[in-house]
Amino acid sequence: MDITRFHAAFFEESRENLDAMEAGLLAMESGSADGETINVVFRAAHSIKGGAATFGFTAISELTHQLETLLDEARSGRRQLDADAIGALLVSGDALRGLLAAAEHGDAIDTEGLKRAHDGLAKMMGREVAATTKAASKEPEIAEWRIGFKPAPSLFLSGNDPLRILRELAGHGELGVTALDNTLPKFSELDPYEAYIAWDLMLPGSVPRSAIDDAFAWVEDQCELAIEGIPATSAIAPPPAPVDSDNVVALDTRANSDARKATTADAGDTSIRVAVNKVDALINLVGELVITQAMLRQRSTQLDPVANELLLSGLELLDRNTRDLQEAVMGVRMLPVEFAFSRFPRMVRDLAARLDKKVRLRTSGEATELDKGVIEKIVDPLVHLVRNSIDHGLESPADRRAAGKDETGTISLNAQHQGGHIVIEITDDGRGLDRERILRKAAERGLPIGDNPTDAQVWDLVFHPGFSTAEQLTDLSGRGVGMDVVKKNIAALGGQVEIRSKKGTGTTVSIRLPLTLAILDGMTVAVGGEVFILPLNSVIESLQPAAGDIRTIAGEARVLRVREDYLPLVDLAAQYGLSGAQPGTHARNGIAVVVEADGQRLSLEVDELLGQQQVVVKNLEANYRRVQGISGATILGDGRVALIVDVGGLVQAQRMPQAA
Repeated sequence: MDITRFHAAFFEESRENLDAMEAGLLAMESGSADGETINVVFRAAHSIKGGAATFGFTAISELTHQLETLLDEARSGRRQLDADAIGALLVSGDALRGLLAAAEHGDAIDTEGLKRAHDGLAKMMGREVAATTKAASKEPEIAEWRIGFKPAPSLFLSGNDPLRILRELAGHGELGVTALDNTLPKFSELDPYEAYIAWDLMLPGSVPRSAIDDAFAWVEDQCELAIEGIPATSAIAPPPAPVDSDNVVALDTRANSDARKATTADAGDTSIRVAVNKVDALINLVGELVITQAMLRQRSTQLDPVANELLLSGLELLDRNTRDLQEAVMGVRMLPVEFAFSRFPRMVRDLAARLDKKVRLRTSGEATELDKGVIEKIVDPLVHLVRNSIDHGLESPADRRAAGKDETGTISLNAQHQGGHIVIEITDDGRGLDRERILRKAAERGLPIGDNPTDAQVWDLVFHPGFSTAEQLTDLSGRGVGMDVVKKNIAALGGQVEIRSKKGTGTTVSIRLPLTLAILDGMTVAVGGEVFILPLNSVIESLQPAAGDIRTIAGEARVLRVREDYLPLVDLAAQYGLSGAQPGTHARNGIAVVVEADGQRLSLEVDELLGQQQVVVKNLEANYRRVQGISGATILGDGRVALIVDVGGLVQAQRMPQAA
């Protein structure tokens, strides 16, 4: 059998296990872990080791074996995981990620990182051995192991078999087995899918405790297990707890309850892995169905409602079902924001240690769902903002104490739905932005500043390219460095970003994003006999200008007066080369729509406003070619193609002549 076809599943599951392991270790370090956390971390490492050994990835299995040994001692209570040990385990996790990438893509192995991981684990093990040798020498030698093993009734349903476990234990030494069948029901009441028999097992003391734990690693959540080491000088010990007849009834009740909970949870959390391209194809087909349904609805308006009552009733039902189907399929691509937030605990920990600061990370709203494509593209801006908050937002512990603050600074990540959008906020309780300093830096750089600007206008200055108030730049970047890129990336997703800050109290950066990139809320406008879509989140207002509101500058560029401002005026018909377009005719006879992108406003000449609607976005570049000033296309209910205006591209095109 060709097992290479299972590699992709192994790599994906291993990365998920590494994420779980890292989250558990960070929880243990922060003191927020519960008693089950160490078991979760151990099982994650154990799963990676087993898969790597199966597929012949020796370097991965060797490192996870060393890592697993350390975790097993912690799990059994023989070791306390201090900050150094957790640090060594995290470094090993990083090395495992590198090994997985090398195995998956055929890249070269990072030998230095791998050696650092092995050395760190070896150091932890050596230190523990040195510290416990004296105590261990006084402990009595284990003569034999007694194991009480009572499977949960649902054990078979998870694909596990007690006899396989017994055979594995027998491979380590002579195994004494006593079957306890006192809970077997009458034959007529026996369910062949339930496990009824418990086991009293004996193994020589020469068998390592870790080998016994390994044998039960896959079922420890589905059984009652008691492992007892009997010293050589001890008399025969009573059986472990699960074998005690007084405890069997209580254990039965607990096991049945746990099994029912597990079965219910498994039924609710059942999932399958589906390639993203298959989901995208499904979404595309549903988009086509929505377009077809819109065509039918438009054509049906010409029918006689009395003669075609049943047909029109069926079309209404089709409309509702299509919308429900569209929402359900779009939900397939929706992922919790936790996928983006989960990388920050480790990053915050490492940056705090590197900068000698104390930082507390708080997250909320992780279950808030967002389109997978948006999540992937928002991660980099979030990373940049969090790094800036730690590097230049939070003060040093000494400065915070002097300011009467808790020496541990707090970074908060919050996500929540607001209408058809999601709002993500990054908040720190640091020094805040310095208004006078920003104004002084802006004046030095010659940036346009109005009289008595509001705080929001001042904070908006940090989004200018290269703007920074940091006295000394670091390799982590100062607050403001690269903020123009952050805003540009967010704007490319159809989002907006704003800053709120108070000196000495802290700063909040708020990001507003559409829930999905596949559907767009748009304003439909008519221009030169064609229909265009303006993204609704870019539209500020629409108006019918008077002839005196339009001015010509330098005999060519035209501007529109909107109250006290003059905005560049773009004739969309001329912009897109529509036949018979004469610049200036539309604004005099039609309507001007004011739009905004990258903090700059623009007025667009159109013939008519047709309405607002949700449209299914089609990639024009993939189906035709890239067109300047167009971000995509959609199909209207009458079958015509409508182009979606790239407002950001038009704004950028207006800036270039000014810069020249």
